[in-house]
Amino acid sequence: VQLQASGGGLVQAGDSLRLSCAASGRTRSGLTMTWFRQAPGKEREFVAANFRSGSSLHYTDSVKGRFTISRDRAKNTMYLQMNSLKPEDTAVYYCAASSRLILSTIRIPSSYDDWGQGTLVTVSS
Repeated sequence: VQLQASGGGLVQAGDSLRLSCAASGRTRSGLTMTWFRQAPGKEREFVAANFRSGSSLHYTDSVKGRFTISRDRAKNTMYLQMNSLKPEDTAVYYCAASSRLILSTIRIPSSYDDWGQGTLVTVSS
């Protein structure tokens, strides 16, 4: 699966952004699609996932209630709606996908086969 992330930018604290991740290639059913982020000097961390193309959505605690992950299967595109952005949300955001995951592994970056190129989100205070 080839992934193309977009939608990042420079915003102020409290603003909103919507990231997109367009998938192409072998976008079979049961594909888990996930957002990770990596801040400068930090490890890549899990943000949100749509497990196996279904209604199972998962978030890291720091974004619950502010971020929403969704998918448009007709367009093979995943979105991350980010509201009430904070300076600590500043990072490069990556989308990732895999058809081989079990639920216990969705938060682990090395579990994923395919990655997008990343899109930078900068939140100023």
